[in-house]
Amino acid sequence: MLRTEIYMSPCGGLLLGSIGDALCMCDWIVEGLTSRTVRRLCKVVKSEMADEGSDVTAYAARQLDEFFEGRRTRFDIPLLMVGTVFQKKVWKGLLDIPFGKSVSYKELAVSVGMSGAVRAVANAVGANPVSIFVPCHRVIGADGSLTGYAGGLYAKRVVLGIEGLVTGC
Repeated sequence: MLRTEIYMSPCGGLLLGSIGDALCMCDWIVEGLTSRTVRRLCKVVKSEMADEGSDVTAYAARQLDEFFEGRRTRFDIPLLMVGTVFQKKVWKGLLDIPFGKSVSYKELAVSVGMSGAVRAVANAVGANPVSIFVPCHRVIGADGSLTGYAGGLYAKRVVLGIEGLVTGC
């Protein structure tokens, strides 16, 4: 069973989801996009969705509170990453980016051994179903610009501001 609850961050709503004892979703609530993630997860894991939280989603919400309050720099919640082998490789690369650091899509592609597949790496970053916990917000344009983010550029700016990577949030 995919058990979900809504978490309201300072920069928008997130749908938290767990299966068993692991977090499998922290998805920005953007019309049309979250439902696609839920459908994909339910199909892949052959599960239905329940609009009721779990101990895992409650724990994730506490960790997010601490993050948004500036008291947490690392997450320790178990993750269930549902995706292709390629996507999982890219998401593992995201987990290797330290708090307070950013990389370009090209740098990420090189770090995961896919230097010739920058667009495919960018697409995998965009498909990350566990935003913030798997820090896709730390990937920026080669020129240092903020680029696409499922929660929107305002949310990306806020999250990066918490990490000291942008000012004026």
